[in-house]
Amino acid sequence: MRLDPDNALLSLQSLSSVDSVRRLEEQIAHLPQIDMQSQTLVHGRMAARAIFIPAGSLVTGVQTNRDNISIVVGDITVTTEAGPVRLTGFNIIPAGAGFKRAVIAHADTWWATVHHTDLTDISAIEEEMTDEPENLQTRRLALDARGRAALSGE
Repeated sequence: MRLDPDNALLSLQSLSSVDSVRRLEEQIAHLPQIDMQSQTLVHGRMAARAIFIPAGSLVTGVQTNRDNISIVVGDITVTTEAGPVRLTGFNIIPAGAGFKRAVIAHADTWWATVHHTDLTDISAIEEEMTDEPENLQTRRLALDARGRAALSGE
């Protein structure tokens, strides 16, 4: 969802729990969605998943099952257990299992996560990394494409 990032910062102040981010997610689910250009790479018992978050976007992530490392390049405010934190430039941060985040991009931002895995199938890795794989944009886009193909008789 696109918005004025500076006006939306107040809403992030109260989003320090998984449940509070889920409530926000329910509120914005019906609004127009953005294409985050998801990319995934599996290599050497690691999976890296990257998304592009355009300036002015409010995004919620899936709750993670595993500790991971996040690599962030841009200008973004992200919810943490201690409250919202603004990250600018290049950042490498630890991300603990069990957290679900909301972010507001002040400028175009790339966000990548790196997870350890013994799996090689991307769908299986997505199911390993979260109990909410159906909320990943790649899954929603695939479902939409299958639905359009069924309607058109393809």
